[in-house]
Amino acid sequence: MLANILSGAVLGIEAYPVTVEVDLAYGMMVFNTVGLPGNAVCESRTRVKTALKNSGYDFPNKHITINLAPANIRKEGTVFDLPIALGILAADGQIPESSVKNTLFAGELSLDGSIHPFRGVLPLAACARENGLGRVMVPAENASEAAVVEGIDVIGVRSLHEAVSYLRGETKIDRAQPIVFEEENEESSLDMRDVHGQPIARRALEIAAAGGHNLLFIGPPGAGKTMLARRLPTIVPPMTFAERLESSVIASIAGLLRADQPLMLHRPFRAPHHNLSDVALIGGGPLSRPGEVSLAHNGVLFLDELPEFKRCALESLRQPLEDGEVVIARAQATLTYPSRFMLVAAMNPCPCGYFGHPRVACNCTSQMVQNYRNRISGPLFDRIDLQIPVDPSFKTDRDQEDTPEDSATIRKRVIAARALQTQRLANTTAHCNAQMTPALIHEFCTLDASSARLLDNALDRYGLSARAHDRILRVARTIADLDGEPQIAMNHLAEAIQYRQLDREVRS
Repeated sequence: MLANILSGAVLGIEAYPVTVEVDLAYGMMVFNTVGLPGNAVCESRTRVKTALKNSGYDFPNKHITINLAPANIRKEGTVFDLPIALGILAADGQIPESSVKNTLFAGELSLDGSIHPFRGVLPLAACARENGLGRVMVPAENASEAAVVEGIDVIGVRSLHEAVSYLRGETKIDRAQPIVFEEENEESSLDMRDVHGQPIARRALEIAAAGGHNLLFIGPPGAGKTMLARRLPTIVPPMTFAERLESSVIASIAGLLRADQPLMLHRPFRAPHHNLSDVALIGGGPLSRPGEVSLAHNGVLFLDELPEFKRCALESLRQPLEDGEVVIARAQATLTYPSRFMLVAAMNPCPCGYFGHPRVACNCTSQMVQNYRNRISGPLFDRIDLQIPVDPSFKTDRDQEDTPEDSATIRKRVIAARALQTQRLANTTAHCNAQMTPALIHEFCTLDASSARLLDNALDRYGLSARAHDRILRVARTIADLDGEPQIAMNHLAEAIQYRQLDREVRS
């Protein structure tokens, strides 16, 4: 007696189908699981046996063999509990085998037969659709998340008894419907109108949001670096549906999606503490989980107190900043995590934080200042487009100055600039100016003779690299887009160059 049940597993951020083959044979009662099962999968025999008995079903007193195919990939997690239990019942004739066809099953069983939710249901639902399946059965708490994937019927069940009754035709369960959200159903308490003064930093935030550029704030404590960075999400363009789905898949695997919000509506903003490891930042580990750079995909990664992060963690940022993805090689497989994010970092100018302050004396020696700044390597600085000093001055007559622009006003200009980039880059793999390849830079960032001389002189004066040259042109292209200009003018290029001057100063 043999039954085949379709399920799935997640490797990295992608799911692949798994066939749960159940064989019942006469002989001594043994429950074997093969196909490279992990510890949690091996333990499922106890959960399945107890759940079947406590749900009122006969557990066959036979030799039971479970094979998880393909057998060359190690299976982890508890999502195979439900398909194994249903496979045993189907092989024993307690449910019709035809009822489990064309369906992907996944869920963790409790000892009383209830079904618990699990992480990663969104990629499993997408895998079912890609493989031509018409239906998935998942825990009820995961049903709205799986229903985000169009083209398949999602059946949410709360217990093994409910699942069996549905497959026998004794109970009717309506297919889950995706939750419909308003485009802007959540207002942030943060707004750019709260930022008084800091015209250069405000301008840099707008340019970064418009072109997707990386940004570094350098200034003393209390100057407003963190305040500025946390308001960046309020001026970035809204996510497209494709971006929402990409980010939601990663959040699903990490277990960050809520049952009442199975689709991410706003760009992620990740602000990890500086004591995190390089694995936590990049991803990987025993369970191959996505790291902070992938959780920030299509959003913002904010690293406060940048020099306090471990050197190995900071250096591991080079690949995702350059390529937009993280490649992690393991003995089992090579995993690729998407990681297109905006890096926003903040740091003090010295260990005490008051080097160059107009009113507070710095207690650090020149060697201490140099050692502190050397914690950030030159290659990492090269990958940061905008390097902005934050003015420590603070006006006490705030009520007399003009009211600062709010986030909604700035966001309109940012969206208009992004629309120009979307039109220009429509037939390429880039989505914004910061993602332009050298070939695209050569095509869309042309300079006249006087502007080219200005750029050459700046490269010689500040000792900037070829990578910095390309990043200056990308920023200049964004500034021109904010002005609605089809060509980069000298004033656009000059403004972009001034945002790189701190590169040479910090490392000198």
